[in-house]
Amino acid sequence: MTAITDMEVRAADGGPASLDTWRGKVLLIVNTASRCGFTPQYEGLEDLHRRYGERGFEVLAFPCNQFGAQEPGNAADIANFCSTTYDVTFPVFAKIDVNGPRADPLFERLKAEAPGVLGSKAVKWNFTKFLVDRDGRTVRRYAPTTKPEDIVADIEALL
Repeated sequence: MTAITDMEVRAADGGPASLDTWRGKVLLIVNTASRCGFTPQYEGLEDLHRRYGERGFEVLAFPCNQFGAQEPGNAADIANFCSTTYDVTFPVFAKIDVNGPRADPLFERLKAEAPGVLGSKAVKWNFTKFLVDRDGRTVRRYAPTTKPEDIVADIEALL
């Protein structure tokens, strides 16, 4: 099977973006939303990004409006919110679906490689997180309630 970093996604402007840019890095891929009870996790995600970035770690955010319509904005609105509210410096990609017939292929793969509780495939809510190792393999899925700081030991083990 190919690595996650062999996949292509959509950049915030809607154009193609290759995950190859992050080949050889440990990735935390997260579906995000600006109006969610878990939105303050942006702060913890940014802290991880800044703390471990030089060691080969990257957070990749994929906004999603499938859960309670909590990400209604367009790309400019999302970028403005992330930068002004949480000083986000990690990449925020185009808004996507993570479940259903229009689910982004990246999330289809992540869900297949790291099922949820009792083997469930669906993403349950915003801020579900997937940890990917340097070889582009999905290592683990974390629930939305898992705070970014609670993932530190797993990130450090992969770095």
